[in-house]
Amino acid sequence: MSNARSRSTQAVEAGMEELAGKYLTFHLAEEEYGLEILKVQEIIEMLEITRVPRVPDYVRGVINLRGKVVPIVDLRLKFNMPAQETSRKTCIIVVRVQRGDAGVIMGIIVDEVSEVVEISAEEIESAPAFGTQVDTSFILGMAKAKDSVKILLDIDKVLSADEVNALAKTGNGA
Repeated sequence: MSNARSRSTQAVEAGMEELAGKYLTFHLAEEEYGLEILKVQEIIEMLEITRVPRVPDYVRGVINLRGKVVPIVDLRLKFNMPAQETSRKTCIIVVRVQRGDAGVIMGIIVDEVSEVVEISAEEIESAPAFGTQVDTSFILGMAKAKDSVKILLDIDKVLSADEVNALAKTGNGA
């Protein structure tokens, strides 16, 4: 039994080793999140967003970013958090999302960007199981740093494949 447990522990540790690296951390409401730095293209201040009819509420619209039409997702609304007025700290993180064959450049609105941090495998735990009713597939893991927990997001899974395909049609795609 202990031999099986140690193999299971080694498998988990190997998975956490893959997750170790640099993350851009940001705030949404009272929580702190992290995105793999390699998924981040840039961070920009809030721009004028053009509304697009008949898109889900969490898709705020599109922006013109140096000649490219980029769809903008409000991460608060996507995560079923209450909407918030834009402040001077509110910004857009431009990311490249890959889902199967569909790739799209999109912006995500966050309350505030914190910093880029190096997170080691020892600081990362698997996402907790909340039962079958709660989808946590978009969470890479939980990083324990200082006295807080950062939720590490798999930006490729925050939106479903259908949602990524729809966003690709909203913007110029990738």
